[in-house]
Amino acid sequence: MKLSFSKYQGTGNDFVMVDNRDGNYFLSQDQIERLCNRKFGIGADGFIVLENDLVADFQMTYYNADGIVGSMCGNGGRCVVAFARQLDIIKDHCDFVAYDGLHKAKCIDGGLVSLEMIDVHAVEKLNNAWKLDTGSPHLVFFKDNIKEINVKEVGSAIRNSIDFVEKGINVNFVECKEDHLFLRTYERGVEDETLACGTGATATAIAAFEAGLVKTETIKVNVLGGELEVSFSKQENRYTDIYLNGAAKFVFNGQVDV
Repeated sequence: MKLSFSKYQGTGNDFVMVDNRDGNYFLSQDQIERLCNRKFGIGADGFIVLENDLVADFQMTYYNADGIVGSMCGNGGRCVVAFARQLDIIKDHCDFVAYDGLHKAKCIDGGLVSLEMIDVHAVEKLNNAWKLDTGSPHLVFFKDNIKEINVKEVGSAIRNSIDFVEKGINVNFVECKEDHLFLRTYERGVEDETLACGTGATATAIAAFEAGLVKTETIKVNVLGGELEVSFSKQENRYTDIYLNGAAKFVFNGQVDV
């Protein structure tokens, strides 16, 4: 079977995109995992299938690099919006359905995409970490000089610990700078550090605000692959009007024999 695809990246978080509105493609876990493999396949942090939806402009199904259906991916969501625009499904604004429900998004000049994230109802303090769900579950650790942390080794140990091994968790290490946060993330499903994580940046910004480390509700988050911006509004114990903003860029189109 010949599979046509597009490759996109958002601050270094890269994805294989497939237009399956005609329903012709069905791939197994092994096939998706191989396509995401950086040595034997196309190479990607995740695999995204765009399909029709009865209510929204389209539906996004996200697969982790291990070929298993994943939860929400913030940068993947921004990239699939750019992909939908490339396919002329949308113009500048859209609604789409993902794992965690309905999302709104808009394309901004300069290749930027602003994505509305789900509300966050609980931010839990766990010893020296903050735990919250921004469409995917995250642990956030605030550290000094995170450049020296072996993110793959330390993140893997936490993700595979007795508390999290069953469902997995994304592990974020964050350093507070003067006017921004610096973030490094270990992602479950990829089982490695990635250049960026959109739900992780969102979780990090909210955790930093909850911890009193930042005072503004619009926060710049620097990741290894570039810069993201997270904005939100806190209403009593709930975070709402959460937006993840950043670049979503086309890399190339291709065709592969699956």
